[in-house]
Amino acid sequence: MQKLVNQIWYGKHWLKWLLLPLSALFAVITSLRRLLFRLGLKTRSQLSVPVVVVGNITAGGSGKTPTVIHLINLLKANGLQPGVVSRGYGSSGTGVRAVTNSSTPDEVGDEPLMIYQRTQVAMVVGSQRVLAAQKLIDDFNVDVIICDDGLQHYALERDLEIALVDGARRYGNECLIPAGPLREGLWRLNSVDWIINNGGPLVADNNMNEQLMLLEPAPLQAVNTDLATEFVAPNFDDECVAIAGIGNPQRFFDSLTQQGFNVVKAVAFEDHQAYQAKTLNALAKQSPLLMTEKDAVKCREFASQNWWYLPVNAKLSKEFDHQFMSRVTQLIQRKKEN
Repeated sequence: MQKLVNQIWYGKHWLKWLLLPLSALFAVITSLRRLLFRLGLKTRSQLSVPVVVVGNITAGGSGKTPTVIHLINLLKANGLQPGVVSRGYGSSGTGVRAVTNSSTPDEVGDEPLMIYQRTQVAMVVGSQRVLAAQKLIDDFNVDVIICDDGLQHYALERDLEIALVDGARRYGNECLIPAGPLREGLWRLNSVDWIINNGGPLVADNNMNEQLMLLEPAPLQAVNTDLATEFVAPNFDDECVAIAGIGNPQRFFDSLTQQGFNVVKAVAFEDHQAYQAKTLNALAKQSPLLMTEKDAVKCREFASQNWWYLPVNAKLSKEFDHQFMSRVTQLIQRKKEN
C-alpha cells in the first residue's frame, strides 16, 4: 500500500485524478476547522513556557525525530531543561502518560521511546497535547516544550514553528491528502519560523528561509545490547539484509549503499510497522540485519545477535542554532515577565 501511495503522491500515477474530489472535501473540512479556531469557537491554550512545534505539512517521514533530538541537545547544552510532547502514534495507551525506562513501543509509540532513550529528557505522550504539555510543566518543571509533530494541532498555542521538508521528494504533486501528501497547502509555510530541508538541495528561488540539515550516520549499534554476542558489526564487504519501516525507506537504503555497505536485499515495511521475530529471522537468515534506530526500539526484546541499527545525528548550521537559542531565550524572559 505504501508503495502505491508514494507512486500517487510523488510520481504521475493516474489514480491521483480519481482522488482529487476527496482532496477538495479534505480542504473544506480543514479550512472550516482553522476558521473555528480563528473565530474563537475552538479554544487555543497558551502555556507558561515557550512551545516549539516541529512538524511538517506533508504526511510521512521528513526527519522530525532527528531534528527534535538535535534541539533537545542544543537546549540542554545551553543550560535549559526541555520537555517533549508527542501524540504517541501507534501506541495502545489512553490519556496522557510519561515515557519511562520501562515503557514499551506499544504503550507510548516508537518515536517517543526512541527520543527518550536517546536523550533521557522528560517526555509525555497523548492525543490531547495541551494536557500532555501541562503535565510536563506540573510534574517536570521544564523551561521549554518541544512538540514532536502537531503543526496542525491548533488547540496548543505555539511560540515557534519549524516545518521539515524532505529535500529529495519536496512536496510531491502538491495536492492535498489523499490525492497528494499535503496536510495543508503550501501557503502554510508563510507563517512558520524556519523550514528545515532534510538532505537538500535548497531551492534557490524559494522566498522562504530554508535551513539545510544533513543526517550524519554514526557507527552501527547492536539492537539488543544485553546479548553476549560473538558477532562484531558487519564490514562493508559483508553481505547484509536491510529493513526499514519509516516514511521514506529508500532514503535509509540509499544511505547504507552510499556508506559502502553491501546490501543484497532491502525490504520496506509500512511506517510504524510492528515486527515479529519470525518474519525478520526469515528475511535475514544468517546474514547481518541492518535497520533504523526507530525500527530497533521495536525489536530489542526478540533481536538476534547479528541485528544492528544505524544511528543518525542531525547536523544544522551554527547560524541556525544561534538564531534558535536567541529566540527561545527571549521567549523565556517574556513569559517570566508576563
